Amino acid sequence: MEKNWTKVRTYTNEIKSEFLKQLLEQNDIPTVVMNKKDSSYLFGKIEIYVSDSLVAQAEKIIEEFESEKSLNWDED
Repeated sequence: MEKNWTKVRTYTNEIKSEFLKQLLEQNDIPTVVMNKKDSSYLFGKIEIYVSDSLVAQAEKIIEEFESEKSLNWDED
């Protein structure tokens, strides 16, 4: 991966990570998902990265999303 990207979240749930990626991209924040899960045994993490210059904006969106009571997904 190119330089100047920061990990903003880590999940084990693929649906959560994909949903977050879509949410960030809808808000014009390019997002990279690195799936480090083992394909045979399904252990490991999925990491969400955004550009260094957009971390604060991404964090605000993620915090607003996670504060919603009906959609409160804790990090794994």
